[in-house]
Amino acid sequence: MALTRDFKVTIQERVLTDPEFRVGLLTQAAECLLDNEINVAKALLRDYVNATLGFKQLGTLMGKKPQSLMRMLSDKGNPRLANISELVSSLRKNEGIDLHVSAL
Repeated sequence: MALTRDFKVTIQERVLTDPEFRVGLLTQAAECLLDNEINVAKALLRDYVNATLGFKQLGTLMGKKPQSLMRMLSDKGNPRLANISELVSSLRKNEGIDLHVSAL
């Protein structure tokens, strides 16, 4: 069965109209990083960036080339911890939220 809508378009529309969903994408990506689900985290971060500020603006915020950031979040990307931490921090600050870890 074929999809009737492009997934990226659906995500982008939802991100633009639902702030809770937008924050949820970022939060879930951070949780995936902590759970060692790196590929899932990169995919969520990539969706978040594409649907919000875009790689060009993110590159400007971070002082990095957009192509480097795209490569970092690609399926084959292997970002250093310092880079992924800086990226999440930049996205968090841009979104205007704090992320906290709690033990359950």
